[in-house]
Amino acid sequence: MKIFRYIAMSLLCLSTVCTIFSCENNDSCNQKTMATDGENLMSFAKTISVTKYKSGYCVGDIYLYPDSLSLPDELKNETVIRTPVKSVIACSSTQWSVFQRIGEINRIDGILEGSYTKNQEIKRLIEEGKIVDLGIENHINIEKVIDIQPDVILFTPYSGDNGENISDLTKAVLLPNTDYLENHPLGRAEWIKIVGYLTCREEFTKKWFNSIVTNYESIKSLCQNTAYKPTIFSDLPFNGQWYFPGGKSYIAQIFNDAGADYVWKDNESAASQPIDAETVLAKAADADYWRIMNSTDFPYSYERLSIENELFTHFKAFKEKRMIVCDVLKSNYFESSVYEPDLLLKDFAKIFHPELIETDYQPKYFYLLNE
Repeated sequence: MKIFRYIAMSLLCLSTVCTIFSCENNDSCNQKTMATDGENLMSFAKTISVTKYKSGYCVGDIYLYPDSLSLPDELKNETVIRTPVKSVIACSSTQWSVFQRIGEINRIDGILEGSYTKNQEIKRLIEEGKIVDLGIENHINIEKVIDIQPDVILFTPYSGDNGENISDLTKAVLLPNTDYLENHPLGRAEWIKIVGYLTCREEFTKKWFNSIVTNYESIKSLCQNTAYKPTIFSDLPFNGQWYFPGGKSYIAQIFNDAGADYVWKDNESAASQPIDAETVLAKAADADYWRIMNSTDFPYSYERLSIENELFTHFKAFKEKRMIVCDVLKSNYFESSVYEPDLLLKDFAKIFHPELIETDYQPKYFYLLNE
């Protein structure tokens, strides 16, 4: 199993992945796109660059070229994905969910952690044998991967081995999906356009993304003009250690754009930071709101939380019942929220500034815990 454990690159390779995915740092890509203006087609994403290449596209140092055309001699020694892709393994629900959303789920032949999904269509396709559940990331069924013989493997380079022999075994192109490294919500959502390039649905995903941008910016504009900026902090302790999202993180950007004042906004990190509970209490005891994620099968309540940890009862947000919760299993947060940042923003705006959002709006992901 060593050859493909996690289907991911080691953390030591992350900076290399980001460099590879930036065409401006890739001489090969620049040389072969000289026939075009070299304009980056990604507007918000920072960990990937896409340029037009004659009849195809250059995604970092990987070329997407129509299967209907003969491959040019200059690309015969390059890494090429023929489009539209016919067979894909997607290692993250944020990847296959985009294929599903644009009506291209038939191109997905294998996924990870299929047994955990709540998506009824995906569960049905697995039962019918049309999609193969390859197991979990540290126990991937390599034999099934080889049997599928995919064109492309979309993977998330968190940790583990670098898939050193998998391309030889399957002839698949490994395409790193680093959307999770994007700190701006619109940068993360823009990765839907990559699926558009892979499936030759680029105009559809471009229009879809542009609508997301329009909605997001409209809500943000409303919230930025408010005089009231409620304070907020985030998350619960885990195994005795509290982690707070950095001031430059994805969720910190959401808080800011929704017209709130994040208590750690001056922190310069985009990553989560470990901190002791006493420091959290000193910093956030008087915060107006407290955002938490619930990944359990039972709903949170103030009573249940107080039993879990008596310290929680000392926070103003707890006392005044201003805790904001996302039930990640019920809402399919990890499968769909990445391409719905406008709805995430609207959920928070509805809580922070209800007068700005239509009265009948029903939050999709985050809601105010009342009981």
